[in-house]
Amino acid sequence: MKQLDRYLLSQLMALFGFFALVLVSVYWINRAVLLFDKLISDGQTAWVVLEFTALTLPNAIRLVLPVAAFAATLYALNRLAGESELVVMQAAGASPWRLARPVAVFGLIVACLMLVLVHVLVPAAKARLVERQAQVSQDISAKFLTEGSFENPAEGLTLYIRKISDLGELLDLFLYDARTPGLQTIYTAEKALIVPSDAGPKLVMFDGVAQTLREADESLAQTRFSDFTYDLGVAIGPDTVARPQLETLPSWQLVAPSAALLAATEARPEEAARELHDRLAQPLMAPVAALLAAAAMFLGGFSRFGLWRQMAAAVVGLIILQTLVNLATSATRSAPELWGLYYLPPLIGLVAAMVLLGWAGRTRPRCPPVAGAAPGATP
Repeated sequence: MKQLDRYLLSQLMALFGFFALVLVSVYWINRAVLLFDKLISDGQTAWVVLEFTALTLPNAIRLVLPVAAFAATLYALNRLAGESELVVMQAAGASPWRLARPVAVFGLIVACLMLVLVHVLVPAAKARLVERQAQVSQDISAKFLTEGSFENPAEGLTLYIRKISDLGELLDLFLYDARTPGLQTIYTAEKALIVPSDAGPKLVMFDGVAQTLREADESLAQTRFSDFTYDLGVAIGPDTVARPQLETLPSWQLVAPSAALLAATEARPEEAARELHDRLAQPLMAPVAALLAAAAMFLGGFSRFGLWRQMAAAVVGLIILQTLVNLATSATRSAPELWGLYYLPPLIGLVAAMVLLGWAGRTRPRCPPVAGAAPGATP
């Protein structure tokens, strides 16, 4: 690689690291605040919140890398133009196509980073996140069991626990169930345990009394028990099972998904193909965004007022490309067989960048001839 390419690439990579760090921090902190409010309100610890936010980090990086590459290219070329370095390069004979070469290499480097993210890190992080969400949803004590207060986990259901021991035992339990019309039941027990099951969590009570009031004839029935099992699944829903999803599977499993895998994920072959092509198309946006920014910055000559018009045009172009990406995503959700639409926005962006580079090469300003000099004479 020549010295010019190395210099431009070093400028782009340094600025890319800065913009990626800033954008990922902003996105991740915003996501972390939402998770913090939700998990802390459910009684989870700070370690669980930190784990959940860390698992969202690979997806956040995937989302901001193309934007960071675009911003780094804009800023680097604008700074080179402001310091007249870009003018010197062009005066030395470097065409827009020549200057776009290190930008293309830079975009391919970012695309390689995104390939690792979308095919390995993001699916693994999402799979772990789904697994942890299922585990947290089974943590009944953190969900609604609170010492010394009356809780209403469902309509017509009231629960009181005097104390939760270090072993997870619920001491001096009171449970009021009025979910059945015309029937009210009060359960009291000296001790109870939460037992998970496939059908949902069970509340096993020991040494207690069940009092049932029938409103039709106002009769009261009282039953003493040494142990009694109450189905809590109807109150909080069955345990969440970490089912495999297409977005949590590694890409190699989506190339030729087996019938068992499709049955486990409840997906069609077209949906698996759509997920795979979505992952393949996402890294293409990084070099396209960088080339589009460079092509827009090469339009026009030197201006004392900067290249703000070119930067605005590049931003508008990126917004249009992202809009096309969103439209393609929406279209393929209802029709997975149209997965080819994922490649349309990068292709349009690449064609637009090539057209702008060609236009910049034709409209590049030349040095005017010196007055009075003979034709073909060197000033």
